[in-house]
Amino acid sequence: MTPQEQQVATHLASLGIPFTCYEHPPVSTAEEAEKYWAGIDAFHCKNLFLRNQKGDRHYLVIVKHLKRADLRAVADQIGDGRFSFASPERLMTHLGLTPGSVSPFGLINDADHGVRVVLDRDLKAATLVSFHPNINTATITLTWADFLRFLESCGNRVLYVTV
Repeated sequence: MTPQEQQVATHLASLGIPFTCYEHPPVSTAEEAEKYWAGIDAFHCKNLFLRNQKGDRHYLVIVKHLKRADLRAVADQIGDGRFSFASPERLMTHLGLTPGSVSPFGLINDADHGVRVVLDRDLKAATLVSFHPNINTATITLTWADFLRFLESCGNRVLYVTV
């Protein structure tokens, strides 16, 4: 188990949240990961780390992996101007992650709770959801209810939008 996986596993265990971990070769996008998700019955998610136009607010947008997120429509629902992808440096500073490993589990590293989490409303229909454990060589599944408990434990603001 990598240090990143261990950090996530330890945090989830501290909350009493069960999960299943699936190891696989490195993948940088949800599309690349699809072949390794065969047989894993979960809502697989893609995670987009974004910043507003001024660069003073950061967002982690989480949607089903097959959806194409219209960033303008998401920004309009939130009311924060236009969004663009945040730089790798911002990703490291705010979530302690590298490109290709973006995950809500990076919120463990967001000590000031500054990153706002934006969830697609369609995810509420999920029984199980899946994410990288802060590294792109594994996928973790957990229940939607437990994922919400994890988010609550992080203390970040959570918003719902229609993607």
